[in-house]
Formats: sequence, C-alpha cells, structure tokens
Amino acid sequence: MSGPGGPGPGGGKLDINRAGVAELEGALSGIGRRRARGIVRKREELKGFNSLDDLLHVKGITTRILELNSQRMTCRRRPSSEEAARVSLGLQGDSPKVPVPQVLAEEEEDVSAPWEPERSGKGSPGSGPEADGSPEQGAQESVSSRAHGEQQEEEEEEEEEEGSCYSEEGEDGSDVYFYYTIGERWIDYLQRTEEGGLLRHVRPKMKRKSENGLDGRALSPGKKLCKGSEYSRTLGACMPSPTTTFGDLRNAKPGQARRRRIPSVAPPPELQDWLRTFQRWSGPEKLLALDELIDRCEPSQIKYMMQVIEPQFQRDFISLLPKELALYVLSFLEPRDLLRAAQTCRYWRVLAEDNLLWREKCREEGIEEPLNLRKRRLLSPGFMYSPWKFAFMRQHKIDMNWRSGELKAPKVLKGHDDHVITCLQFCGNRIVSGSDDNTLKVWSAVTGECVQTLVGHTGGVWSSQMRDSIVISGSTDRTLKVWNADTGECVHTLYGHTSTVRCMHLHGNRVVSGSRDATLRLWDIETGQCLHVLMGHVAAVRCVQYDGHKVVSGAYDYTVKVWDPESESCTHTLQGHTNRVYSLQFDGTHIVSGSLDTSIRVWDVESGNCLHTLMGHQSLTSGMELRDNILVSGNADSTVKIWDIKTGQCLQTLQGPSKHQSAVTCLQFSSKFVVTSSDDGTVKLWDLKTGEFVRNLVALESGGSGGVVWRIRASNTKLVCAVGSRNGTEETKLLVLDFDVDLK
Repeated sequence: MSGPGGPGPGGGKLDINRAGVAELEGALSGIGRRRARGIVRKREELKGFNSLDDLLHVKGITTRILELNSQRMTCRRRPSSEEAARVSLGLQGDSPKVPVPQVLAEEEEDVSAPWEPERSGKGSPGSGPEADGSPEQGAQESVSSRAHGEQQEEEEEEEEEEGSCYSEEGEDGSDVYFYYTIGERWIDYLQRTEEGGLLRHVRPKMKRKSENGLDGRALSPGKKLCKGSEYSRTLGACMPSPTTTFGDLRNAKPGQARRRRIPSVAPPPELQDWLRTFQRWSGPEKLLALDELIDRCEPSQIKYMMQVIEPQFQRDFISLLPKELALYVLSFLEPRDLLRAAQTCRYWRVLAEDNLLWREKCREEGIEEPLNLRKRRLLSPGFMYSPWKFAFMRQHKIDMNWRSGELKAPKVLKGHDDHVITCLQFCGNRIVSGSDDNTLKVWSAVTGECVQTLVGHTGGVWSSQMRDSIVISGSTDRTLKVWNADTGECVHTLYGHTSTVRCMHLHGNRVVSGSRDATLRLWDIETGQCLHVLMGHVAAVRCVQYDGHKVVSGAYDYTVKVWDPESESCTHTLQGHTNRVYSLQFDGTHIVSGSLDTSIRVWDVESGNCLHTLMGHQSLTSGMELRDNILVSGNADSTVKIWDIKTGQCLQTLQGPSKHQSAVTCLQFSSKFVVTSSDDGTVKLWDLKTGEFVRNLVALESGGSGGVVWRIRASNTKLVCAVGSRNGTEETKLLVLDFDVDLK
C-alpha cells in the first residue's frame, strides 16, 4: 500500500508518525490555549497578586494563613530556549522519546485527587528522559487527550480559574503561584498537610464561585506585624527545590546564621554519604531513624538540638490574631504584664496602649476618670500614652509613694493654741478643723495657710460636716451653724436642740443632727428651717447616718433606730447591744453598729433582723468605715479588724509587733491601704488585702508620753492629721503629708 498512509519506503510509518505528531501538536496547542486563557482570565480577575504582600489584601487571607500555607507555594520552572528547541526537534524528527507527557499527565489528572507531596529527586510520572513509552504511545496519549479535551474544556477552564493564584514570574524565571480555596473554610483547607512537606495542588474539586465566597476576615487595616513574626521570615524566598526542609526554614529567616558551626571539629568523611542515605529513605523511615538517633545522643547533644529547633517553631500568635481577639487575650493580663508586653515590639506596644483596655484596668482599681493630656508632652513624635493608661500609671506611682516613697517634711498648720481638735473635715484642697475653743478654721491644703476663722459659737464645737464651700457645725451651745467657707460668713443659725449637738450627717441640702437631748432633727441648710423632729430614744444620741430616705441613729440607750423622716416615725428599733452604741455605718441595705459591749452587729434595714454579730474586739469600737461588703473597725483595745459583713468573717486583724500600743482613735481605708491613728502618737499604714504592716507615716516624739493623734482624714494624695496632747507635751496642730507625683 502506497501513499500517505502506505508502507512505502520512507512513507508509511513516517507518515503515520507525522499524523500522530500533527495530532499531538493540535492537542498541545489546544491545551496551551486553554491554559493561556485560564491564566489570562485569572490574572485579570486576581490582578496584583504578584507577591505575598498583595495576597495579604485578599479577604480571608492573613499572615497566619500564609505561614501555614508556606509549603504550598510552588515554583514551576519555565523551559529554557535550549529545552524548547529540543522539544521542537523531537516533535519534528524520529526521536524515540517525546518530552511532553508531564504536561499531559498534569492536564489529565483526576480533579478529585488529593494533595500530593512532591519528593526530592523524583519527577512526575512519565516526565523527563526516563519516561516509559514510544512516540506511538505519546501520539496515542495526545489523541486521547484531544478526544476528551473538547468535553472537559469548559470545566477545566472554570477549575483553572478557581484553583490557584498566579504571579507573573519567579526570581529564577519560573512561574510562581499561590493556592487558595474559595468554597471551604481556610482552617479545613490548611489541615490537609502531609508531614509538613511541600504540597502540590492537583486540582481538587471546588465549589463554583457563585456558591460561596471567601470565608474569614481580612487583616485589620493598618495592622503592623511584630519584627519577629513577619511573614517574609517564615515563607522566605520561592525555592526551586520540590521539598521544604528545616534548613530551608532556618535559612529563610533574615538576621540568623545560615548554619550553626562547630569550628573545632572537622566534618567526618562519611557525613555526606550518611546524609544521602537519610535523604533516600521515606518519611516514616526517617522518623524511625531520628527516634533511634535521639536514643543514642547524650543530654548535651539533645540540649544543642533543642537550642537549634525550638526558636524555629516559636510563633508570635498575638500579632497573628485579629486585633479584637488579641486585645481580648491581653485583657486577662495584669497591668504589670501589659507594661512588659509593650516592650516586646512596636505592634505589641500599639496593642498594649489600647485606651479601652486600660479603661477596664482603671475601673478594676477604682479609677473613675482619665487624666486630661492636653498639657502633657508627647512621649515621641506621633505617639502618646492612652489617657486611661496615664491615669493608671499615675495612680500606681501615688500608691508606691504611700507604700515606700520618701516621707517629706509635712506642712504644719497651727492655730487652735492648746485646745483639742474635736472634728476634722477634708475636701479637695480645703481643710476645716473644729475645736473646743468655740471656733472652726478653714485651711488651704496646698499652702498651709489659715484662710478663714469661723467665729460665732458660744461653746465648744463637737461635730461638723462639709460640702464644697458649705460648712455645718454643731456645738455645746445647742445650735447648728451653716457657714460660707469662702467668706467666713455665718449663713444660718439653727435653733431647736436643748442640749449639745453631738453628731450630724449631711446629704444633699439636708442635714440630720443628733443631740444629748435624745432627739434628732432634720434641717434644710438652704433655708435654715427645721423640717422634722425624730423622738424615741431615751438617752443621748451618739451617732447618726442619713441616705436621703432613711435615718439611722445609735444612742446611749443601747438601741439602734431606723426612721422615716417624712412621717417622723420609727420603723425599726434594733435591740441586741448590751451597752452604749458609739458608731454606725449605713449603706442603704445594711446597718453596722459598734458598741461598748465589744460587739459589732450587722442588721438588715428592711426587716430589722440581726444578720451577724461580729465578735473579736475586747473593748469599745470607736470608729468604723464600710465600703461594699468590707468593714474596717478600730477599737480601744489597740487593734483594727477587717470584716466581710456578708459572711460575718474576720478577714484580717491588724496587729503584731508593729501594732498600736494604745487605743485606736480614727481610721480610713482605700482599695489598697488602711490608715489608722492612735493615742500612742502614731499613724500607721497597713495593707488591706494581707493585713501586713507597711510603715509608720507619723510618729510623734512625744508618743507614749502624752502625744496623741486625735483625727485623720485622707484623700488619694494627701493625709491630714490632727495632733495634740492632754498634758501639754505636744502642741496642737495639723500635719499635712503629700504623696502626689509630678505630672511633668
């Protein structure tokens, strides 16, 4: 048979080969066109994905995803011009091997195939000069490919669009592309790894773009990465090697030595053979060999391995989290740890300076308002503390001044001669002291000057209250007086009591006074009118509390009474004490009363029931202070106790070698400290939570021989002490200690 298809010399078989080659060229050109269309369409749709930086702007792709997906970055080398020429010659001549099946195999791969690792030194099946098969087989494969190509063209183009993201060209002239998934969650996609090797995507089935979009959130705008966790350090450059080794990961990190050297030891001659043998083994075989190798290592060698390996697997997970989650994690840290975290790197500092984060820390510490930063200079160009953090840091420094700061010489305020200071008020920068010399004095806490002397009472002043510039005083002359502290003017004189006004409590524009005449009176301080008279006690009223709705009073008749001032009726008479009631605290729900019978009782104001009887003191409870459920009581037995009124437990007893040596005269406490004064001439600072003695804030030289601290009043930054003696050993004065910090 002759002709193009016949077996004639130089004809039949050659013509068949030419036909096969022609068909093969057609199939390859069709595949090339389809791939080119897919790439062009993809580059149009995913324009700008030429680098990992660009990928970070894709919705759902974060630095963490790129780190985990680093092994899926594939570099495909383009054929050189020489190789292209060889391929062309092979198609035109009688070469026994046609180097094209790699493309065919990749194009004909099952779309449902899983991720497959590429092994070092091994090509894809049927690739390279070692591939099996003749030109006829190659031609048959090309014909088969063309037969199915028409049916699968559209589906392959869609999958080509969805399967990968291409960059223009790698550093070595190769195509670099990055895989991402459209129709499933990133976390599910990333979990399909095989022993950490470099993975090649062989076109898995995916949902169409119309079915679902990218799942996840983009990197927070403006988010900067920590120095130690930049994605470029983890991913490194695109490596032409088909497998990623631990050495690649180490060498990909800039600023690190490419390899640890052991300079004192020459490499053994068998080292390279040993390493090549190791490389030929499979993954499980390598793991088995490593297990055996570790068993034969000495501890120092294991330690060396740990020093090399551990840093490579450390991850800055805080910077990899979305900002909201990172702040949530940091919210569980103590302020001290937040300050340390801020020194880690720039991005951690940005997180650790978050204003809302520090606002919560301030509220936990009872700091209600941030400080105004308008007058404060910037710490560095474009960077400033958050106002809440600055408020927290200032308060911390103030607390440290109380605890361990240098005790500067106090301001000394003298003016009551040798009389006793019977009452003391401190608000803002104004101090008001009352004395049995019939006067009150208004002082500046800043300058220490006596601003006003309030003269008008004809008897000693024994009680006082203050709000802003309004001062109310009660005297043995049986009157109350309302004063303007700015001008020193007496605004009102309140008449009605028939004996000494021994106690009072101010709420809003109303003040309740208790007298030795056994009655209580409710006054309007703006008009000077007596609104209500509360009668029922049968002995002197010693203490009173008023919350704007109810009046609670304690008296020498051993009872505590609860009053409705509007109806002037006694709603409850709380009986249980067996001696005089000297002190009261009332928070609107609980009443706490201290008595000469050595007990403290906690009452329910609505039912009148006694909830707890707090036993432990040995004498008169002269002073108490209540905040939330914490009660601090001072006693004439020289001890101070801290109680939980909800459980009735004594949490701490402030005693020990440094305890007071005489009766406790006054106390105040904050969220951290308790300040107490005593007849022994000292003012002591205690830790509220632990009950430990911190230090003496005041220690009179005349202490123990007559020097007394009668009253104390404290603010956040200042302590005012009323000092004197009963035998002339210590002159009467006020001491003002300042614990504030410099705002510069």
